[in-house]
This record gives sequence, C-alpha cells and structure tokens, in this order.
Amino acid sequence: MKKFVLAIFAIALVCAPAMASKIKTGEDVVKAMHKKYEGKWYKTMTFVQKNTQWGRDGSVTNSIWYEAMFLPGKLRIDFDPLDSGNGMMFVGGKQHNFRDGKLANSVDRIHDLMVLGFDVYGQPVEATVSQLKSLNYDLSVVSENSWEGRSVWVVGAKPGDEKSAQFWIDKEHLYFVKMIKPVGPNQDQIQEIRFNKYFKAKGGGWVAPEVVFFVNGNKVFLEEYTEVRTGIDLDANLFDPAKWSEVDKGYYKS
Repeated sequence: MKKFVLAIFAIALVCAPAMASKIKTGEDVVKAMHKKYEGKWYKTMTFVQKNTQWGRDGSVTNSIWYEAMFLPGKLRIDFDPLDSGNGMMFVGGKQHNFRDGKLANSVDRIHDLMVLGFDVYGQPVEATVSQLKSLNYDLSVVSENSWEGRSVWVVGAKPGDEKSAQFWIDKEHLYFVKMIKPVGPNQDQIQEIRFNKYFKAKGGGWVAPEVVFFVNGNKVFLEEYTEVRTGIDLDANLFDPAKWSEVDKGYYKS
C-alpha cells in the first residue's frame, strides 16, 4: 500500500511540471481547457437567477431572471415577470434586447463570460482564440498566481498587473474563476468578475452558481443561480430572436 501511494505521488510530481511546460501562451491555456472537457461538458443549462445590484447612492435593487443556455454561443434571458415580454438574447455574436414582447434593438457583442465560462468547451479552439483576441486579451502573456488557495493561470497580464484585460483559470480543473478588465467611456475604471462556489454538473462539467461583479474594488452586482439543470432538451426556437414571444416561457421549470 505504501509503495502504491508513493508511486501515485511520483506520477503527480512528473505530470505537474510536464503540464506547466506545455503552457507558454494563452492559446495553450485555451487548448488545455478544451481538451480536458471535450465531449464531457453539458451543452444545455437552465436556471433561475436572483440579482442584487448596489447603486452609488447606497441603494439596493433586486430582480429575477430566467435563463436558458445552448452551447456554444446561445443564451436567452427572460426578465420577471414573464408576461412583461422583457429580456435579452445573446446569439450569433449579437445582443438582442426585447421590450414588451418586441425586439427593441440589437448590438454586436461577444459575451466574455459565455466564451470563458462555457463556450470554450463546446466550440473549436480557433473560434475561442479569435473571440478573445477581438476582446483585447493579449494571449501572448501568461503568468501564474493563486486564487482562493488554488493555483491559477493568468492570461493577459504579468505578475502584479491588475489593470490589463486578463482572465484567471484554475490549473487543476481548468475552469474560469476571475476576469479583470478596464471599463467605462475612458477605460479608466477596473472591473473584476468572479465565478464562485463551483459544483460538478450532472452529466459532466461544472457550474459556478455565484457570480460577483466589482468596479474599482466596490461590489456592484451579484448573481445567484438556483434550480440549475444541465443536459436537458431545449426548443431551438428559444434562441430565435424572431420567435421571442412565441415560445413556451416554462423552459426554466423542472
């Protein structure tokens, strides 16, 4: 038994440096993420999201969103109350906003959190790399750090740099844990987003049911997921902007 434990320990010592030696760029990190979960990550997920927003004046606002996701790249959000017809949809590199059951406007947008938290596992590496570069992440820069007592890869920033656009990836599980990037009209504010409290999803993959947003160190937004379901059948029409009001709004129910 002792020899067996020592053998396992020796293998771990050999594999860890080997893994580290292969990570030279952000593209290497993306490749590792994709390889680890290729064919093993859920393609669909629904959940109820409770939001808490803190205003600069100290006010607190709460809201409920109902969400459905189809990887890669499709996310539908219906705002409570469901009969309001309000919400948004991310699909095809665009954000579609709906008011009173009708399309209000559409804007080009690649959703960082969708790409790094989910799509990276369900689309070609080349697609993820292209999206991240378009979002101004410097994939030529990779450093190491620790987060919540765990080792992470930091893509886009050197040690000590807490201003450049960067994302942090847990070395062992190869999931996204934190993002830092400049925001605002003059890019003079620093936004930090954290994926917390990960648990293993049914059928493979992981879910972080808590997402926290900070701006210049101040907490401004909190997302808390409940009624999480993964690997379920979803109507393709849910993600068609032209059919926003035609689909059954009960997709989030068990």
